[in-house]
Parts: sequence; C-alpha cells; structure tokens
Amino acid sequence: MSKAKTVYICSACGAEAPKWIGKCPSCGQWNTYVEEVIAKETAVKRVIPGFADKGKARPVLLRDVAVAEEARIDMKDDELNRVLGGGLVKGSLVLIGGEPGIGKSTLVLQTVLALDKLKTLYVSGEESARQLKLRAGRITHTNPDCYILCETNLEQIFVQAQNIQPDLLIIDSVQTIYTETVESSPGSVSQVRECSALILKYVKESGVPALLIGHINKEGSIAGPKVLEHIVDAVLQFEGDRHHMYRILRSIKNRFGSTAELGIYEMRQNGLRQVSNPSELLLTHNREGLSGVAIAAAIEGVRSFLIETQALVGSAVYGTPQRSATGFDLRRMNMLLAVLEKRAGFKLMQKDVFLNIAGGLKVNDPAIDLAVISAVLSSSLDIAIEDGVCLSGEVGLSGEIRPVNRIEQRILEAEKLGFRRILIPHNNLKGADSSGCNIQIIQVRKVEEAFRQLFG
Repeated sequence: MSKAKTVYICSACGAEAPKWIGKCPSCGQWNTYVEEVIAKETAVKRVIPGFADKGKARPVLLRDVAVAEEARIDMKDDELNRVLGGGLVKGSLVLIGGEPGIGKSTLVLQTVLALDKLKTLYVSGEESARQLKLRAGRITHTNPDCYILCETNLEQIFVQAQNIQPDLLIIDSVQTIYTETVESSPGSVSQVRECSALILKYVKESGVPALLIGHINKEGSIAGPKVLEHIVDAVLQFEGDRHHMYRILRSIKNRFGSTAELGIYEMRQNGLRQVSNPSELLLTHNREGLSGVAIAAAIEGVRSFLIETQALVGSAVYGTPQRSATGFDLRRMNMLLAVLEKRAGFKLMQKDVFLNIAGGLKVNDPAIDLAVISAVLSSSLDIAIEDGVCLSGEVGLSGEIRPVNRIEQRILEAEKLGFRRILIPHNNLKGADSSGCNIQIIQVRKVEEAFRQLFG
C-alpha cells in the first residue's frame, strides 16, 4: 500500500489545498479547512452492487428528448405534498435538514407509516430498531411493508436495497453513512460528498426516490460540503423552536416545483399534525381590550394567513433603550421606529421596544409593516386597537403605505375569519373587483391616515 496523503478540504465549497490556510481562496470563508487522509491508491471505480455499468452516455439532440409528465408519489400528507410540488417525483433525491430535536425523523417516519401500499426501506444510522419501534408506537399509522435497517456501511445498504427492491429509500442521516472507498471517518467532507454521489447514482439508475435527513451546523446550514445541496433535487428546511408547538417546512430548492411553498405542522405527543388553517390557531380569541396587539394579513409562499403582532413599549430603565424582536427582522423594526419618530412625530428615543410574532413563527413578508408600527403605537399610547380590524401594507421611509402583492387573497382570508375592517394601501385594489366582499376596505396613503382610522 502506498503512503497515505493528507489534504485539507474546505467544508463550505469543497476546494482542496495541500496545507491548512485560514481563508478559502475559492469561497472566501474563514476557518473552513479540515484535514482529510486520502490513500494514494489506484482510483476505485464506483459501482453500485446489483447495477451493471450502462456504458458511456452519448449526446442527443434536444428536440429528440422525450418529455413526459413526472410520475409523483402521493405522500398522504397535504402539507408535504404542497412543499414538494404535488408529491414525490420518482427517481428524485430529497434532502431534509433542521436543528436537532426539531422533528425531522418524526416527520419522515410518520409519513412512511402512512404509505401503506408502498414498500419502504428505512435506514437508520443513529437509532436502533427498538428505538424506532417505540417511536412508531406513538404514531397512529402502520405500514406493513416498512423495513428497518440499522446500518452505516453504504455498500451493505445497497446490497439490502437490491434484495428488498423498495419503492422508497430513507436514510437517517447522511452524515452517519460511510463508504469503504474513502478512508476517513463518517460525517467528514469526503465521506458525505462520496456517499451522496453514490446514493444519487443509485436513485437515478433504479428510479427509486430517496429521502436524506441531514444535520445542520451552528450557522444553520446543512452540515458537510455545499456540493450536497447542489446534487440533490430538492432541499427542505424544517424550522421552528422546540419550545413552541408549531413547525414550518420550507422549500429552499426544488427542481420539480416552486420554492415559494411552505407547510405548517403542530407538534403533539403522537406526532406532527397538519395545520390546514393556520390563521385560527395563530390568533388569540380573547384579545379584546389588550393594547399592543395588531392583526396582520401575511403571505408566506402562496398561503395567506392572519398573524398576531405583539409589541411592548416601556420607559428605558438603563441609559441605552433596548430593542428586541422575535420572529421579525430587528433591523427592519429599527427602521420602522425611525419612521415613527421622523414622519409621525412619536418620540420613542428613550423607550424600550419589544416585538413578538405570536406562535413562534418567523415572517419576512413586508406587508406586516403597518401592523408592526400600529402595535408599537398602541402599546406606547396604551390604547387597544378595535377588535375586528386587520392591517396589510408596507411602510416606506417617507411614511407612505406602499402596495403589496396578492391583496385580494389577503382580503378574502380576513373576511373568512369574520373581520369587519381591513386597512390596505391606496390604489392597491386597482383593476380588482371588490364589490362582492362583505368586509369594509379602507385605503390609506400615509401612516398618519392609518393612525387616525385606528385611534381616532
């Protein structure tokens, strides 16, 4: 055997260097190089057990490529089907990432158990078969064709997959799998890159879709090389706070659907429950007479729902006022507070301001700006906003209320939940027919007009 060679590989982009360097010259990241030991042997041909080499690919004309609608597998989960773009495409590779304990394995396991007519191979590199059985016992669904394999050797996994011939392959997690062709520990950059490439080859040759569960690092991105996210067909991010009951499944990348979709789940003792109407769960029904609360009509992806924006304004005890936001961009909140100071004349310089989006959600929709400043002003004046009022509008730096997208969808959502009035930007309904709405639509141009409508 030849002498082993040590190289340093960037965990962010996969660039190689003969020695350790602080800053990667390819991606510009600092302290991302890790040491890998590579045996200086003849390159081993990557062959998947049970699948013969089909030879070299030949170029074909684009007009000669046959196009057919992608066959999709119904996952028996409306939220997951929505995020995937209508179901799981056969022969696709999907990566699901999220923080530890957020519920990734629970989501995948309960989805697998609901597919009672689909032969599934669940490969677990983290838990034993007994642990998986205990978890499955808390879930009401049962799948008689679900096989459990506790193995981390990729070559053995392919052998068992060839024997069982599954319709769906689950790997939990990809950072625990290793291949014998690479002499490094599981979870290293080389192992993750090589294992994911072999799994992709298996998926494309056999047509069996695969779900990979991936760990994330302290920065919140998928652990391992960035090439892992490049080669998969879809990247789903499972978000939420373990101290809150709501979880959000977002699509970061999807070759077979839109990345604007999201699914909402509620964590329960018997698994994750789909939230088909999040507005009713995110609103407090006894908010009458409470100051600092405003209801915003928001859109995440293509779904519209109403969220409760809570604000607390008090005198600064220390010299520097505190600014804190949960579920909302802190820099944008500081900008909105500056607009209130400059354009509306409300002095908040010596005030502590705390902002919270109820339910533990993280919202990036700029249409909730009007609700944020209204909640801040309501708490500052200690005057409650009238019950049955909803707001939607983006606030500009000059104090104007800017139009937002899909305003008809927001109005219909507010009307469906029994709201009587909604404040929207001026001329936002241009060209739209609102005569059939049973909700009073108030159009405002500036923040002063909105405040007069809310507080008189």
